[in-house]
Amino acid sequence: MSQFRFKQFVIDHGDCGMKVSTDGVLLGAWSQPGTASNSLDIGTGTGLLALMLAQRFTHLSITAVEYDPSAFHCATLNVRASRFATQIQLHHGDITDFACREQWQHIVCNPPYFTSGAPSSNPQRAVARHASTLSHPALIACLKRLLAPTGCADLILPSNEAKTFIEDAQAHGLFLHRHVLVSATPEKAPSRVLFTLSPTTGAVRSDTIAVREQDGTYTQAFANLTRAFYLKLS
Repeated sequence: MSQFRFKQFVIDHGDCGMKVSTDGVLLGAWSQPGTASNSLDIGTGTGLLALMLAQRFTHLSITAVEYDPSAFHCATLNVRASRFATQIQLHHGDITDFACREQWQHIVCNPPYFTSGAPSSNPQRAVARHASTLSHPALIACLKRLLAPTGCADLILPSNEAKTFIEDAQAHGLFLHRHVLVSATPEKAPSRVLFTLSPTTGAVRSDTIAVREQDGTYTQAFANLTRAFYLKLS
């Protein structure tokens, strides 16, 4: 299926290395810009996160940056076809070279996950999923450079990668503010971590969420979080 239909927009992800995923939907539904007026989506892929933020926060001006040409083309089509096109500005390029006059009050990123192991044989999928074109240390440096002094960045990573990323980020002056352990079902160990980093320090808010019950239905917590987007959730 080359298209994924949400309640207020459609994602065509046929030529994009990173397809619509539960991880992306979770991050887009959980991310919290607060009172920020601007948001930067690093590695927008299909444009999913930018569109989700635009739907949730009508006051938010979003800049979405994408390195891969096919993914950028995909995001451009998806944004232009949506009712949120005026809220989202797309830029094709490498985030490590991205120049802007202002720092960002909010950043969202579903980063390349894997720091070890063999990347996908599909070049576009390899760029999207394996931290070779954007390493985690390089991403941390980008967050440090681009975040406003009181800004925050929302991300999702597999559990092991998240632990290392959070420790490395703290060593560079970015501190954990929110932390949610995500498991496939209540009985399974967490496989993903949603987390918020900021140059400011403070108490850390921690939580857990399971995606599905043992019978395969969505948990109430996951349904409540994503109800505004999934067609199958009324």
